[in-house]
Amino acid sequence: MNLNTLFSIIITPIKPSFPNLKFRIKCTSSPQQTNRLELAKTLQNETLTILEWPSLCSQLSAFTSTTMGTSAARKGDVRIGESPEESIKLLDQTSAAILLPMPLDFRGIEDVMELVGRGVNGELLSIQEISAVRRSLRAARGLFDQVVEAYRQSERYYPLLEILQNCNFLTELEQKIEFCIDSKFSIILDRASDDLEIIRSERKSNMEDLDSLLKEVSTKIFQAGGIDRPLVTKRRSRMCVGIKASHKSLLPNGVVLNVSSSGATYFMEPKEAVDLNNMEVRLANAERVEEQAILGLLTSEIAQSKSEIKYLLDRILEVDFAIARAAHARWMNGVCPVLGSVGFKNDGLNGPGSLSVDIEGMQHPLLLEASLKRLSDPVASKSSNSVLWCEGNSGKGQRSSDCLTFPVPIDIKVEHETRVVVISGPNTGGKTASMKTLGLASIMLKAGMYLPARNNPTLPWFDFILADIGDSQSLEQSLSTFSGHLSRICKMLEVTSKQSLILIDEIGSGTDPSEGVALSTSILEYLKDRVNLAVTTTHYADLSLLKQKDSQYENAAMEFSLETLQPTYRILWGSTGESNALSIAKSIGFDEKIVNRAHTWVKRLMPDKAEKRRGLLFQSLMEEKDRLQVQANRATDIYSNTMNLYHEIWDEADDLAIREAALKAKETQKTQREVITAKSQLEAIVAEFEAKIATASMDQLNALLKESESAIASIVEAHSYTEESSVTDVDRSSLRVKLGDQVLVSGLGNKLATIVEVPGTDGMALVQYGKVRVRVNISNMRVVQSSDMTVPSNSQPQIKKQGQRIRSLKSLSEASSSEEGSYGLVLQTSKNTVDLRGMRVEEASHHLNMAIDSTGSSSVLFIIHGMGTGVVKESAHQILRKHPRVVKFEQESPTNYGCTVAYIK
Repeated sequence: MNLNTLFSIIITPIKPSFPNLKFRIKCTSSPQQTNRLELAKTLQNETLTILEWPSLCSQLSAFTSTTMGTSAARKGDVRIGESPEESIKLLDQTSAAILLPMPLDFRGIEDVMELVGRGVNGELLSIQEISAVRRSLRAARGLFDQVVEAYRQSERYYPLLEILQNCNFLTELEQKIEFCIDSKFSIILDRASDDLEIIRSERKSNMEDLDSLLKEVSTKIFQAGGIDRPLVTKRRSRMCVGIKASHKSLLPNGVVLNVSSSGATYFMEPKEAVDLNNMEVRLANAERVEEQAILGLLTSEIAQSKSEIKYLLDRILEVDFAIARAAHARWMNGVCPVLGSVGFKNDGLNGPGSLSVDIEGMQHPLLLEASLKRLSDPVASKSSNSVLWCEGNSGKGQRSSDCLTFPVPIDIKVEHETRVVVISGPNTGGKTASMKTLGLASIMLKAGMYLPARNNPTLPWFDFILADIGDSQSLEQSLSTFSGHLSRICKMLEVTSKQSLILIDEIGSGTDPSEGVALSTSILEYLKDRVNLAVTTTHYADLSLLKQKDSQYENAAMEFSLETLQPTYRILWGSTGESNALSIAKSIGFDEKIVNRAHTWVKRLMPDKAEKRRGLLFQSLMEEKDRLQVQANRATDIYSNTMNLYHEIWDEADDLAIREAALKAKETQKTQREVITAKSQLEAIVAEFEAKIATASMDQLNALLKESESAIASIVEAHSYTEESSVTDVDRSSLRVKLGDQVLVSGLGNKLATIVEVPGTDGMALVQYGKVRVRVNISNMRVVQSSDMTVPSNSQPQIKKQGQRIRSLKSLSEASSSEEGSYGLVLQTSKNTVDLRGMRVEEASHHLNMAIDSTGSSSVLFIIHGMGTGVVKESAHQILRKHPRVVKFEQESPTNYGCTVAYIK
């Protein structure tokens, strides 16, 4: 009985049933239409790359559950609906997948089409390869059973069931493979065919006879001393026994099959075993031929089922992508878009004043990835798609993007009758990114993907989404940037239809402005009557005026903050963007006359008068240049003088440090000498006391003790400090100084200076500190009076005078430490200055905090924030008020505009 007859008895054949596959075939009636469709396909593929659709597909690949799904997604082979009905069907599949309570199990499903193709080409598949086909078929049937079970619980899962319900799971082929092959041990079973079973039965019986014979012969050889132990083995595919070379005569007429490496042992086939070995070889060859026949039969059936297997794997891939789209939607908290295309029953969209595009809070999914949780390892979760059922990024009903600052959500609102949208605004303001977001959202809708937006985003269905974004320069085709853009736009105009979306970045740029405006206006006029929607970005103000003449135009502008001088990346619909150059110039401190003059020029420089006034503008700029050059030279002189003063002060400071070190060393030596003197005096008193006590009686002992204590007390008193202060402070409110007085100046770090000019009515006195003369307010100084001047030279011993000097130095030190800190000479240098002009608030705050942290103790920091709008200044003052190292700070004075001085602990 052959294999086919056996299976006709065991299994009732299952006739494959296939649905009528619908393919969208566009019939062409002429070569020109064929070329047009080819051109449209090429432009569409290029647009997908421009809008970064392959990157989004790669992002989606992390959520696939099969290796073929991952591979297809990474190649960008994600299905995009070719009709509104097909896109709605894909969205329904995503919605059904996102409602699944448990993940579907895709384990065991492999892409076996390569194996099937080899079978079709006549190659024989191995046991392992045929087992892989069986595993995939069984896993596919198991996946179908899971979907059926879900559908039994709720009909909302029908879109997933619909994908697989007409598939032929080739149950007959799967069971035939299972009947023939043990996949666990990778062997062909005896029951695979009657001939194989008979051959293996005969071979088994023959092997038993051969083995029994050889064991008997080997035992006799062993008993005769011809071998150390009985040995039965196989050599050259024949069974034999081992025997010593010296005893080979024990096997007369035996055949030597092999010799050991040492030559001491022969492997011989006894004469009695020749026929049995010959039978074993014949049966083994027959078994191998039969196994090859069985594998060939299974391979042939797999090859014949190529179309069914391909269709089944395609449907499984479709289910995999539906699950992946649902997982991706959950990951980014997406919402289901609404198809608002004309032709569908949606009266609200077709009414007057309704919106054909209504997207609120849309974020670019590729930019959003950095703000959400990292993608899980796609390999680790292939079997159960655990990414889908992981913990969400936010609570139910609330998008996590609400608390994110990047990317900035944008609103896209286009009325139903609008055909052309002109987006203007400053560079790096987000015009191109917003346009790309609209294009990518349209592709995602066609592919059945949810959008990272709020509420119910509404979009039309576009048959072609074509974009001209980026540099179209081509050296091979000798195209400049402008020519490259024109060439691409020209091709786009050839293939557009009433259902197309056209995206053009910086239309008409790269040439003379007047010609660029004229050409751009003409192109937009052409598109207005031939496409569903065209969106363009521009710096030409004239294009924004088209809305005044035709209601089919709409303006949009990227918002720009005059406070931070940075774009906010939000779209202002119905507004016209400006360059904001004059506002920026005014905010950073330009002379008001310059700004006003620029406003006058803007009003007067109309296109028809620009050529006439160009010479006047050049002359005005040259005059302004000369004036600024004079100011620059003056600033250079001031800088040179300041640096000379700085170097002089720096040299003086170095000299003061040397003198201070010398004074400390001198006073240390004096103190050490005083300690030695006091120590020697005490030692003399102790020695004298010990000498007297040796000969003194008990009555004299008390007297000696009192005498010694008195002497020690006088020495201690002579070297002790008195409570009187050698430096007295005078009430500052009634302080009177005269020429030559010595004062302690707090602004100089409580250093001793000399009055060289008495204070005037403003309370400012001129003091000299070394070679430096500065004006100091009388409230920042104290008069120093030395107590040595009132004490006679012979009123106390020499050691007490030394103590008074030390006390005088101590009082001066205490006087300086009683202040909040010693800040030295308050002079501005490059090392103690931080310039915040021209920075944003966040950047300025960061630089100021770094400057405060890196400033040394008891130092002064100059913060230059300029005048401007006051935003940076106010931010700097708030930081100075709260910073723990800032003791105080002085705002700008009439002599120091735009600068704040901070005193650091």
